[in-house]
Amino acid sequence: MLGNFTYANPTKLYFGENALDNLKAELAQVGPNVVLVYGGGSIKKNGIYEAVLGILRECGKRVAEISGVMPNPTIAKVREGIEIARAHEADFLLAVGGGSVCDYTKAVAASVHEEEDPWEKYFVRFEEPSKPVVPLGCVLTLAGTGSEMNGGSVITNAETKEKVGKVFADTSVFPRFAVLNPRFTMTLPHYQMVAGIYDIFNHICEQYFSGTDDSTSDYLSEGLMRSVIHSSRIANRDPQNYEARSNIMWSATWALNTLVACGKSTDWMVHMLGQGLGGVTNATHGMTLAAVSLPYYRHILPYGLAKFRRFAVNVWNVNPEGKTDEEIAKEGLAAMEAWMRELGLVMNITELGATPDMLEKLADVTIILKGGYKTLTRDEVIEIFKESL
Repeated sequence: MLGNFTYANPTKLYFGENALDNLKAELAQVGPNVVLVYGGGSIKKNGIYEAVLGILRECGKRVAEISGVMPNPTIAKVREGIEIARAHEADFLLAVGGGSVCDYTKAVAASVHEEEDPWEKYFVRFEEPSKPVVPLGCVLTLAGTGSEMNGGSVITNAETKEKVGKVFADTSVFPRFAVLNPRFTMTLPHYQMVAGIYDIFNHICEQYFSGTDDSTSDYLSEGLMRSVIHSSRIANRDPQNYEARSNIMWSATWALNTLVACGKSTDWMVHMLGQGLGGVTNATHGMTLAAVSLPYYRHILPYGLAKFRRFAVNVWNVNPEGKTDEEIAKEGLAAMEAWMRELGLVMNITELGATPDMLEKLADVTIILKGGYKTLTRDEVIEIFKESL
């Protein structure tokens, strides 16, 4: 295992059917002014809102609310939330929802005491907070992003059509705690469930498809990928299977809590392509990743052939006997495609609203990174989007 790294994760996790019981003890450790952050109102339909609000009231908290956080939260919405938090003199932010709500809450928390606009500071110059961050916690209702245990925040600028992720190194932006009850994810529509599952899987791939050394992180990643594949098939047939949903939720956390990135250069170009697509079309994040993954991986396969061969054998159980490395690697991607279609994922960007006349704009808003097996040119970005239509 090559390279030097530092690993720290300050987030405490409460997992299981009784996880919400721990919220009261956590709230006892924060100040009286709490801002409750949530999305489109589904938590009011399934009872989670009343349960959380009841605990906040029991703890004597003065509560303000930021509602209507959208699946691809915008910088305009972040600015609105900053003003609400400032007016409330927020001591603590409590995110109740999926990854978008968690991402959004981090952006607000890091900006409340800052004078500069958050878009320029965090999503253009990628700086760290220079003023104290308002502490936050999460009650998770959707498994996918891993945002409950990391410093990532993805925000969209609706005016420029840019969707940009900032990964805060400052661990004060990480949630202090996260409540993970797999039951809370079971009211999701099938489309959202499988989009989240693919987001989990691709998070692991983004870290796995980098480096050539013998890395413990890769062995961990292979185990996580096999778990996601196994549990996803059960959940796809039976969405109410608690064991499958709990394994998916736990895998989502470990896929992106920075552990399997240790010692890795990491790729993240599928996410850059997907976020470029999402910024232009406002499509569901996990589906944007699914739509561009295979064209991208087939494009870079010759440059990372050994790892794609290993992926085929160790993750997809491809029998290597009598085959070339390239044949084995391609068979692995074919197995991955079959699994994706089995889940019902979107396999092209046309279905997500993209058209051929958008290719130049998609390339304009796609950030090119250098951590994977091939640094793309702008022309290659356009070609991959074209192959994804």
